[in-house]
Amino acid sequence: QVQLVESGGGLVQPGGSLRLSCAASGFASDHYGIGWFHQAPGQERMSISCIGDVDAHTYYTDSVRDRFTISRDRAKNTVFLQMNSLRPDDTGVYYCARGECGGYFDVWGQGTLVTVSS
Repeated sequence: QVQLVESGGGLVQPGGSLRLSCAASGFASDHYGIGWFHQAPGQERMSISCIGDVDAHTYYTDSVRDRFTISRDRAKNTVFLQMNSLRPDDTGVYYCARGECGGYFDVWGQGTLVTVSS
């Protein structure tokens, strides 16, 4: 069964860090682009980062560049999102998805909730 499962969310204070995981099953995640998306409360889901398939090129939106790092562990078939210097506006549900960076994504995880609050 083709599936993505996110984990690692939780409550963190402003300035803190979290590492999100996106575990793939039923397919080799390094054969696809894997993107991370953020949906803040009451807002639309937005792309924030992506790692490409062949060249593993990484992409970031301006709001997270220099604070978040996307990486891939091929042996674990998992993509990570290291989030540092977290801010209250980073609060929301984080999803990972399979597809093409900047293009269409066809498989989505269920999401993991991140709350940044003191």
